[in-house]
Amino acid sequence: MHEPDQTAPEAPDRLRVAVVGTGNIARFHVEALQSMPESASLVAAVDVDPDNLALFTDRYGIPQRYGDLDRMLCEVRPDLVHLCTPPGMHHGQVLACLRSGASAVVEKPPALSLAEMEEMAAAEGPIGQGPWVATVFQHRFGSGARRVRALAESGELGRPLVAVCHTHWFRDQAYFDVPWRGRWDTEGGGPTMGHGIHQMDLLLALLGDWTEVSATARRQARVMETEDVSIGHICFANGAVAAVVNSVLSPREESYIRIDFERATVELRHLYGYGDDDWTITPAPGFEERVKAAWEAGESGVNSGHAAQVAHVLSALRAKEAPPVSATDALRTMRLVAGIYASAAQHRTVTVGELRRGTRYYERMHGGGSPW
Repeated sequence: MHEPDQTAPEAPDRLRVAVVGTGNIARFHVEALQSMPESASLVAAVDVDPDNLALFTDRYGIPQRYGDLDRMLCEVRPDLVHLCTPPGMHHGQVLACLRSGASAVVEKPPALSLAEMEEMAAAEGPIGQGPWVATVFQHRFGSGARRVRALAESGELGRPLVAVCHTHWFRDQAYFDVPWRGRWDTEGGGPTMGHGIHQMDLLLALLGDWTEVSATARRQARVMETEDVSIGHICFANGAVAAVVNSVLSPREESYIRIDFERATVELRHLYGYGDDDWTITPAPGFEERVKAAWEAGESGVNSGHAAQVAHVLSALRAKEAPPVSATDALRTMRLVAGIYASAAQHRTVTVGELRRGTRYYERMHGGGSPW
């Protein structure tokens, strides 16, 4: 299905953007894009459900409708495509966008395996030219996280020592009765892959490279192929250690990160997004004034929603630069997910170096078998 564009020509300095998938998550993308009209123009939407597509495009004033991604890419030739589709579709859709010359922004998880993720990275265009693929890990872009990262990199907080990273969410059985959810072949995993990945990505953005993980994963209460809870112990290259919980069984929902540095404890409590007030810093004795002054002088005023990352993506693409978070950058987080699954299934510690091409957990998050 296609309806011709009746609008006036777009300004040449704005990126022409299309959205694929018109479910709930797509509205966050569209509203973020429409808050930046000087940088982007929404020119098309794609969905296989014509009724949903019509409602969505009418609501947001998107001029062109398509039921087929390839046809849209051929006829519209967008600069950027936001992929808001189920995880099992991401790999093929990203490759289709890149082949057409369009950069892609893809929702989490960006792929079902490390193999798919590396294939996507390899399909990007040359440095300084593109096209590129970026994964939506918006929690990196709130001012609170950027402030912590700046203070950590400057040495103001001292060495990171101990961390906690908890995703305690609640999803009932009806949520997983949706045909593509809770399955290895369409979602790639349970809460480790589809829910806690946001918090784990933020933890890695603040602490850097991880080296090894020891984990447990199991089905406690939901009927599904994948796990409904996982717990991991992670060691980092800088010497820090962290405990990670990913759960969809928790009636009192909370997302929580705590990092104990030498000179301060930094905490973040929120649910699906944070603002500056959701962060707390507790200086160590003797560092009260110094840490407080550095904290108050840091970046502020930006929440962690989609708009924060979309602004950086649009700015980078208009400058002909790779947008954040690149496929290569997202691989570090995806390797941690794979490491948790590999460790839990094999009942042993797994190092990051083991998750390489040709190995079971590189090709599939569940290793090709039934791990639980």
